[in-house]
Amino acid sequence: MRKIIEAQLKFGQVDIDKIEIDLKCRDEIPQLLLGLQAIYRDKALRAEIFDLLTGIIPESINPHTGRPGMDLWKILVLGTLRLNCNWDYDKVHDCANNHRTVRKFLGHPKDEIDPAHYKLQTIKDNVALLTPEVLDQINQLVVIKGHRFNGGKGPLNLKGRCDSFVVETDVHYPTDINLLWDAMRKVVVLTARECDRLGICEWRQYRHILKKIKKLYNHARRSCHGQQKVQFRITAHKAYLAVAADYVKRARATMADLQSLGWSRMATYLAVEYYIGHAQRQMDQIRRRVVQGENIPHHEKVFSIFEPHTEWISKGKAGVSQELGLKVCILEDQFGYILHHHVMETQTDNQVAVAMVAAAKMKFDALSSCSFDKGFHSPDNQEKLSALLDQVVLPRKGKRSAKVREIETRKKFVLARHQHAAVESAIHALENHGLDRCPDHGLTGFKRYVALAVLARNIQILGATLRKKALKSLKRQKQAPDRGELRSAA
Repeated sequence: MRKIIEAQLKFGQVDIDKIEIDLKCRDEIPQLLLGLQAIYRDKALRAEIFDLLTGIIPESINPHTGRPGMDLWKILVLGTLRLNCNWDYDKVHDCANNHRTVRKFLGHPKDEIDPAHYKLQTIKDNVALLTPEVLDQINQLVVIKGHRFNGGKGPLNLKGRCDSFVVETDVHYPTDINLLWDAMRKVVVLTARECDRLGICEWRQYRHILKKIKKLYNHARRSCHGQQKVQFRITAHKAYLAVAADYVKRARATMADLQSLGWSRMATYLAVEYYIGHAQRQMDQIRRRVVQGENIPHHEKVFSIFEPHTEWISKGKAGVSQELGLKVCILEDQFGYILHHHVMETQTDNQVAVAMVAAAKMKFDALSSCSFDKGFHSPDNQEKLSALLDQVVLPRKGKRSAKVREIETRKKFVLARHQHAAVESAIHALENHGLDRCPDHGLTGFKRYVALAVLARNIQILGATLRKKALKSLKRQKQAPDRGELRSAA
């Protein structure tokens, strides 16, 4: 059974829109909670977001029957809290059980009245239910809410800034021999565990097997350093490949024997075959590179067997020769809200410029201009973006003609170019609040992590705006003289 939120207040529980938050605290938690509180107070917005949250319930589950699961509102609070503070699940777990204000937002009264305790795995499993699509739709509603506070009473005119940055995946530095070691470790362990479960003793010495493979891996690794002779390096790698090939053959034979006995654990079989495929590819590349002296083409390389979507990205930054992850493109408005984001899979900046603006325009029709870096330029992009926007600030590459120089020296163009640097502040804020390195697994987990970070950032900006206005109001109240003093002065 799934509820969006517990409608009936418990004894000692405070309604969310009446929870007092310390406005003088400059930490990010009060700002996020103020943003969540503003969403909850707006009944129309709250109803829309609650309706979207029902979409994260799996289709195979009836939300009205079964054991009570975590409320959908709690999932949203804990998910945004994790990304906004750049916490791991252990810190979220501790905060959900011990932070008094957060527990009020989760619907709990004082601990002595409601000693409810969340388990770590419960939080992990429920936050993982959020999908990038649902989070993107909620983000759109939050930005519209924020524009009401910032836009004033007149018509809104949004000016965008677009740029990309790299979000790293949680992988180690890849070499062909350590990727082979990763694959062999998984093949041996998975096969041995399944045999142990079935009482088959063929792989009972799997720990010794792993030590044997690791020893040969270390020997091959050390042969690549220093002034080692070429023949010594080839011999070390051949010994490593021979043992790896032998155990791959044994693992496949074991899987075939298990299937002949009526074994039906298809998930384990597919996992073993998956890692065997990685092992065979790495053995082939090591043989071609070390023994045959061939250069491996970049498109054939895989940079992680656990996160195969990882890309090798070289942006030419000072002191950073390469980054391992995926590029993320964001489009920010002048108020600091991120209107749209896109995870770039084997794409370059100039391939996503038009799609970014088109998607943002579908969500926010008031977007009238957008600035870019030179990396987004192409003649086709200049033409298509001009049809979508009133003003396109996209500098050309290379030598400029007289007409281009005249366009790029106009006052509005120069001013927009100067303001474009503000998008770096948004990128830095996102990296500081979770988007420096993604610990979640898989491409879906990566996209969910990015979408949740963008949503958390926009909610925090909304909360920061409300906090600033509230502090100004308190300051005016303190500075205003009492009515009695005004009368006596008169």
